[in-house]
Amino acid sequence: MPEPITISQLQIENVKRVKALKLTPDSAGLTVVGGKNNQGKTSVLDAIAWTLGGNKYKPSNPKNDQSVIPPFLHLELSNGLRIERTGANSTLKVIDPKGNKAGQTLLDEFINYLALDLPKFMAATNKEKALILLQILGIGDKLHQLEQQESQLYNQRHAIGQIADQKKKFAAEMPDYPDVPEFLVSAMELIQQQQEILAINGENQHKRDNLSSLQAKARKIQQDINQLLEQQKAILVDLEIAQKSALDLQDQSTTELEQNINQIEDINVKVRANLDKAKAEDDAHEYKGQYDTLTTQIEDVRKARLGLLQGAKLPLPGLSIEDSELVYNGHKWDCMSSSEQLKVAVAIVRQTKPECGFVLLDKLEQMDLDTLREFGSWLESEGLQAIATRVSTGEECHLIIEDGYAVNQAVAIPPKFKEGEF
Repeated sequence: MPEPITISQLQIENVKRVKALKLTPDSAGLTVVGGKNNQGKTSVLDAIAWTLGGNKYKPSNPKNDQSVIPPFLHLELSNGLRIERTGANSTLKVIDPKGNKAGQTLLDEFINYLALDLPKFMAATNKEKALILLQILGIGDKLHQLEQQESQLYNQRHAIGQIADQKKKFAAEMPDYPDVPEFLVSAMELIQQQQEILAINGENQHKRDNLSSLQAKARKIQQDINQLLEQQKAILVDLEIAQKSALDLQDQSTTELEQNINQIEDINVKVRANLDKAKAEDDAHEYKGQYDTLTTQIEDVRKARLGLLQGAKLPLPGLSIEDSELVYNGHKWDCMSSSEQLKVAVAIVRQTKPECGFVLLDKLEQMDLDTLREFGSWLESEGLQAIATRVSTGEECHLIIEDGYAVNQAVAIPPKFKEGEF
């Protein structure tokens, strides 16, 4: 892979607050443009963005208010390209020593427009920042599908869980009657049993009546015994048989059936309650099973999503994406320090177009000197060039602007830290 393209030299005249400035930034690491407020620091970054990014970065009033001469911008890149914007119309001129096509089209091939406008990235929401990174890594669409699948499964499981809890609570509150039959009692069956018993009892009564009749006849025959001896013998035989049969007869009571018939509705109320309770318990068990199944599916989706992220080459150790948001060393964007946010932003922006080896940073006064050194060391270890502004006139500044002019060239503070730490 070819070396990333960086800015070798910059010359600006009559652009916004800048009157005249020439800068040779370090090829890697942090080049700080310092000065007090309203002296032209940010104008330097705006001029670089305009020179490389085209008219969409052109200031609404680019010419210095105190000059009648139009803006002049000259920029040289490490790949040999020379870019100029000159004249009343700030005409673009791109000189390629290799003789390739020139103009804005050539610049667009390697310029990282987020590197020219880092505040645009910083102002995005955490989810938008994470989406930019995912698109860079080429896994945004797949991860979005997995997150949608996880969200749908989670919502479905949540609904199932609520139903399961309701069913379980409902079943627990329902009455239970252990001493009633398992199934509903049929009144028709009890009445039929009663009728069968009454039929048997009726037959028994018929036999008793027959016995009484025979006994009457026997008494009559006994009176006429002399005349009806033969008839008496036959009747005595029948009488003997009837007497023996009557001895074996035993009536059955219908009292219990009558009580059961009278109590059948009360019994069935309890049986129905037991059946309803059993049904509620079965429902609760079924929904619990569905909940557990969805939990397994959610875990599988999360493993797939985690595997997708672990397999991707993230631009910064400790950087991850959780719940569609950037996380660095365990902290989401709003819980990161300002310097951590800047480091994450630069790493991601660098990844969007690796061939662009520089980034523009504004207002680094948010960093103390130690953090500034550490940040510069990290940039250098990454082979990344950063041109930054800072409200300061200290020795950390490579160049100090006063009233639009570069008044002195300071020597940057030598690093006092371990390389790669931040």
